[in-house]
Amino acid sequence: MTGQYDVIIVGAGAGGGVAAGVLAQAGKRVLLIERGRQLSFDEVGRDHLRNQRLSQYGHNVGPDIDGNPRTLEDGRTVRPHEGGYQNNAATVGSGTRVYGAQAWRFMPQDFRMASIYGVPEGSSLADWPITYETLAPYYEKAEWGIGVCGDHQAMTHLPGYERPYPMPPMSPSLQAQTFRRGLDALGWQKLPVPLLINSQPYNDRPACTRCQHCVGFACPVDAKNGTLNTMIARALDSGNCTLVTEAMVERILTDSSGHVTGVSYFDHDQQRIEAQAEVVVLSAGAVETARLLLNSATTQEPNGIGNNGDQVGRHLQGHTYPRAIGLFPEPVQDWLGPGASTATCQFNHENDGIVGGGMLADEFIVLPIIFWKRLLPPDLPKWGAANKQFMRDNYRRVSDIAGPVHEIPSPDARVSLDPAVKDRYGLPVAHFSGLTHPETQRTAAFMLERAVEWQKAAGAVKVWTNTIRPALSGGQHQSGTARMGDDPATSVVDKWCQVHGHDNLYVADGSVHVTNGGFNPVLTIMALAWRTAEHIAEVW
Repeated sequence: MTGQYDVIIVGAGAGGGVAAGVLAQAGKRVLLIERGRQLSFDEVGRDHLRNQRLSQYGHNVGPDIDGNPRTLEDGRTVRPHEGGYQNNAATVGSGTRVYGAQAWRFMPQDFRMASIYGVPEGSSLADWPITYETLAPYYEKAEWGIGVCGDHQAMTHLPGYERPYPMPPMSPSLQAQTFRRGLDALGWQKLPVPLLINSQPYNDRPACTRCQHCVGFACPVDAKNGTLNTMIARALDSGNCTLVTEAMVERILTDSSGHVTGVSYFDHDQQRIEAQAEVVVLSAGAVETARLLLNSATTQEPNGIGNNGDQVGRHLQGHTYPRAIGLFPEPVQDWLGPGASTATCQFNHENDGIVGGGMLADEFIVLPIIFWKRLLPPDLPKWGAANKQFMRDNYRRVSDIAGPVHEIPSPDARVSLDPAVKDRYGLPVAHFSGLTHPETQRTAAFMLERAVEWQKAAGAVKVWTNTIRPALSGGQHQSGTARMGDDPATSVVDKWCQVHGHDNLYVADGSVHVTNGGFNPVLTIMALAWRTAEHIAEVW
């Protein structure tokens, strides 16, 4: 039994890292537990074949390939680098070590989807119990406390900002100039993509060097702002935070009345340790947080903590990405990173006959192997002289437009336990079932047409697209499995992200998202974690 803490946080990613920083700086004694290692830049590496952007052959920030399986509805058992695993990174900072760092606020409408559109048949579409106005001050705290570059005046799809971004946007690349001309020709809204990256020196760290290895990799100069180099660093500097790595939390501990008392975990030597705390915060990501709740069944809650309403693990969402690829007569790539630079929110809402919509943006610089795997025209052979010649001639003349669709949640898209398959610690693994809702497919098809329009307006002489198929969606934007709500029968946590029926158990990750917006969700995860942590500091 370890010494008692004020707060135990499970998971040192976007949400857990923010919570640790806020709580430790508020004077709370924090134990931060992370299943991965704290990786150096060299350990993350620059392997084009094995990274978080292309993981088919392996990945670079965990979890370990062996000993961490999951199972699928079709009977397959998959490893972390394989398709269908819905992987999130496992390292201190989690995905914020290697993300593309797009820093979007959700729109006011994103919190009221059911009220605006109704509830499509077979879906679990619902309103959030909080509003954009509730979260806006915490978006601002994350933007300044962690560091975002952008142009707040260009965010015309949102209410006016109380405070601008702390840094200006990146200067436009050749790709940005090309696609901004296209938006001007269409008369659509255009804006620079807000990024959790230093466009100028900030927080005693340098500006981005505009390299070509941003998304999927760690930053060589530490200009990418994740939780490792901001909130977790501040937590450790405070002297109030103990960080334990290579540790897998086994279960949430409770007393005989069902009151949460702490957690048990296996350390890097696979020794079982129990730690006590006044408060426990789960920040392991939408898959692993749900799995931990389900693996922590008690006499009072035999189906898992927080699961008396059979809601834990349901409503799993990620993002479906429609993608249009364009071939241009002249080069559109000058390789000025990070690549993603220009977006439109013209179609996030108010699309006739469509539920929701999504954001569209140009993409990050594409590695040659990813260009070959994902961006070649469908009428080109995948091998041979013609393939090689096309890549030589057109690598700089091809660029893609893509964006996350606001998915419509389904109660059947879910995480459950597979008692027949265990991980290296002997714990039942996550099992996936269900598909995205049909309305998501309709929205994706609509957004794909808009992406094609944009490519043509920007001057593409040939345009081709990806194929949108029904599939379970989670991945690095996973959310929804411990959704927020006022009614315990239809949600897992309340508006403060406190698990229903437990006064000292909270969730601070994408699990609590009722819907996942038509945007990268990391800034919303950070803002919600900031709000939850401040609440914990006040009431505990």
